[in-house]
Amino acid sequence: MMAQGVLGFQYEEDRSAGGLTSLGGLALYLDLVRASGLGEAIRRHVRVAGSQGWLDVQMVLALVFVNLAGGDCVSDVERLEADEGFAAVLGGIERDLLSRRERRGLKKRWRRGRGRTLPSSSSVSAWLEGFHDAAAEGERVSGKAFIPAVTAALRGLWAVNRSLVEFVQSHDRQREATLDMDATLVETWKRQALHCYKGHKAYQPLNCWWAEQGLMLYSEFRDGNVPAGHEQLRVMKSCLAGLPETVKKVFLRSDSAAYQQDLLLYCGEGKDARFGVIEFAVSADVTAEFRAAVRQVAEADWQPLYRETAGSRPGIVHREKTEQEWAEVAYVPNWAGHSRKRADYRFLAVREPLRQRELPLEAAPALPFPTETFGAKGPHKLFGIVTNRTLPGDQVVWWLRERCGKSEEVHAVLKDDLAGGRMPSGLFGANAAWWAIAILAHNLNAVMKRLVLGADWATKRMKALRFALINLPGRVIRHARRLIIRVSATGDGLALLLAARRTIEALAHGPAG
Repeated sequence: MMAQGVLGFQYEEDRSAGGLTSLGGLALYLDLVRASGLGEAIRRHVRVAGSQGWLDVQMVLALVFVNLAGGDCVSDVERLEADEGFAAVLGGIERDLLSRRERRGLKKRWRRGRGRTLPSSSSVSAWLEGFHDAAAEGERVSGKAFIPAVTAALRGLWAVNRSLVEFVQSHDRQREATLDMDATLVETWKRQALHCYKGHKAYQPLNCWWAEQGLMLYSEFRDGNVPAGHEQLRVMKSCLAGLPETVKKVFLRSDSAAYQQDLLLYCGEGKDARFGVIEFAVSADVTAEFRAAVRQVAEADWQPLYRETAGSRPGIVHREKTEQEWAEVAYVPNWAGHSRKRADYRFLAVREPLRQRELPLEAAPALPFPTETFGAKGPHKLFGIVTNRTLPGDQVVWWLRERCGKSEEVHAVLKDDLAGGRMPSGLFGANAAWWAIAILAHNLNAVMKRLVLGADWATKRMKALRFALINLPGRVIRHARRLIIRVSATGDGLALLLAARRTIEALAHGPAG
């Protein structure tokens, strides 16, 4: 036999009966879809598919599975279809995921019969285009930021996401919601896309992360030329409306994009009818007036910023002095001065020595952060914070910085670990739906980690989930009218699957107590 390569092994076709799968653990998510009511929510809220062909629930779930399996484009649905074992599982339990009316109508929807388990890539592309509002394109004005109104179809996807959030809240009730608002750039080469502030073409969704639950609560998909701070109050109100009724207190954290007068006064003056005063910490613009106020701070009023870390034993906390210092700043901008409650707004400054060798003036590059020189102490990086919280200043600083640890990480997960970083279309609405489904896949995976797999999995990225769970090799067979997925008994994979299924079954019966 002719050698196939340099080393002494061969590749051969496996012609044995039964469906092989490289996604033995992906079927576990089908269990969770049923237990969480996600399929029912899709049927209730999404109305894009016509009366012929594929159902909306089939389309949404197909793209959720593409995300979870590691795909990043529409054509990757063909990879799932080609996985004989997973297709057999999905086909075998599809009736359990559909309503009685849908099951009865399946044959009528297919004039020539159905030859696939998952929709084709062309069908998916056409379905995504159903989220686009062509009429809204005529309202665009060259050179101006424009945010199309959310279509009814896209609102349906976000209603599905709210249903999933409600499911999580019913099993892990949180009375408080810390909302981290942040925009992220999704680079693209689509001809219709617009240039962002960094000079390349991109979209720039504005996202709202619920820190306590580890879920993306809402995201407004935007063109790349829309400033991150544009109409943040309107988006904030949409986020608040999406919180479960059992949430009683809201906090807000954001970068300087949220340094908007209407947003800060809305939160600080308790204008929200449901939540009242929303405590916040937001990075403040370092304006000339803010700099002048900082320069009035006495050196004795600057306090070192300490980083606290948990020790190896319970109750032990280590305090490490950083190079940074913070101070309260007597600063009242016009927007705060016009407020009856202006005393509730505090401004903090944080400075850090600038460890950079001096360059000739003509060669000095523009720095991406504000700086200020403090006499003999020399140049420092300078940052501002506005807050209405009454915590000590250093605690406010660290609380605000917690936003960078997780809400920004989820942007990387959506764009790199899932399919959110590769837009499928030149149509704005189709890309908005693609982004929303990537978030739906992320949140479903968060439910799997937090409520099913347990605390040890809560911080793991998709790479770990795929390696240990999703990509378990197996064989799918039918025996005595049962569908069986056989996986290797070696290692922890089978035990993990069985324990997870028991937990999902318990979740399906509703919250304990």
